[in-house]
Amino acid sequence: MPEHSYKTAISSEIFSIISKASNDLGLESYVIGGYVRDYILERGTTKDIDVVATGSGIALAKRVSELLPNKPKVQVFKTYGTAMLRYKDIALEFVGARKESYSKESRNPEVSEGTLEDDQNRRDFTINTLAISLNKGTYGDLLDPFKGVEDLQHKTIRTPLNPDITYSDDPLRMMRAIRFATQLDFQIEKESLNAITRNANRIDIITKERIVEELHKILASPKPSIGFLLLEKTNLLERFLSELIALKGVEEVEGQKHKDNFYHTLEVVDNIAQNTDDLWLRWAALLHDIGKSPTKRFHKKNGWTFHSHEFVGSKMVYKLFKRLKMPLNNKMKFVQKMVLLSSRPIVLATEVTDSAVRRLIFDAGDDIDSLMTLCEADITTKNPRKFQRYHKNFELVRKKIKEVEERDRVRNFQPPITGEEIMNAFNLKPCRAIGQIKEAIKEAILEGEIPNEHKASYEYMLKKGAELGLKIAVE
Repeated sequence: MPEHSYKTAISSEIFSIISKASNDLGLESYVIGGYVRDYILERGTTKDIDVVATGSGIALAKRVSELLPNKPKVQVFKTYGTAMLRYKDIALEFVGARKESYSKESRNPEVSEGTLEDDQNRRDFTINTLAISLNKGTYGDLLDPFKGVEDLQHKTIRTPLNPDITYSDDPLRMMRAIRFATQLDFQIEKESLNAITRNANRIDIITKERIVEELHKILASPKPSIGFLLLEKTNLLERFLSELIALKGVEEVEGQKHKDNFYHTLEVVDNIAQNTDDLWLRWAALLHDIGKSPTKRFHKKNGWTFHSHEFVGSKMVYKLFKRLKMPLNNKMKFVQKMVLLSSRPIVLATEVTDSAVRRLIFDAGDDIDSLMTLCEADITTKNPRKFQRYHKNFELVRKKIKEVEERDRVRNFQPPITGEEIMNAFNLKPCRAIGQIKEAIKEAILEGEIPNEHKASYEYMLKKGAELGLKIAVE
């Protein structure tokens, strides 16, 4: 039975129109799911609204379109019995109430017509079963058969039916449970959490694209570590991001330990989440140390080392992106670049020289600010004095970057002398010496031997040409 009236939640004209359309067709209709949940949580009104009808959702969508002033186009998905339309800045999805039955091999169910109760039973979590009536006589009444409001109040993620069945039927719901817990800072109810662990291997039938979609949402949350700790605890993480699991644990040899790089990584991700919404920079934070597992070595003199872990890690990024069917484009190259350069500013912070700063600016290019944000997030020491000292060092590096960039303009620079000028100066055809001279000019500018100017570069070109035994062309 309805517990409260939520007429204020559906005070917009669009709901009145849906109500009229339902009445015209002799259907019952309800707003259900995320819109209702977020309204009760006072998270702001979502622009995505799901409407369930006891009958044809497609017919209801078409009737709503007819009643709207701009007659928006209706997109129909016959396979799923759903239809969508856009009204102003709102995306409306209509579906007929349905029952679902699943096979072991797929998350795509067999669907048949059902009642509102059937439709609420099939949903993933109690907080998403909440429905508000759009029908005459009960308009604005909340239907909450699984005590979803109570779970919202107690900040609990719980399945409406047996969690083993819920998760086995559609294993993506395990990812969604963890994503909601991360976004909302909720707890997953104990039996539900145990069921995720029991059914973790079922995630293998889910496409990589859908898994990554949920990972993106976890990473975009205010505190991503909540989700990654749950993914690790339930054995889901090892099934698609084993590179992170490999960082877990602390080894001790002859009394010398290294830090647990898995938990360190999650701290870095949480730190960076406070300073940037850039999803790909957050991915870089998540992957910045993945090269440490394959490069970990113990030396009696030096203790634990991770030589070249940045280089190895940047190569691993490509394989990881490819396996997860993530875009092998500039986004991936950006993450690779951040992983490759992730230790450079840290080393630089101990001795800030102009030449080292010039090289960093040249190598990082327009991503220098992102790199510095990543490196500052990488400070996870619990020693207050060290924490303050490291951040002060990075402030000095940022200041030096600004000074050097304003003076030397080396960000994304090309040597002032072109290959054509070198060919003309020494009467050369395309050959190896041209590349050698251009590289020498670049190195001289980065080392501060000559300014980033044409005249000085030209003179240096003549000098380098002479060293290579080249003769100046006679005009």
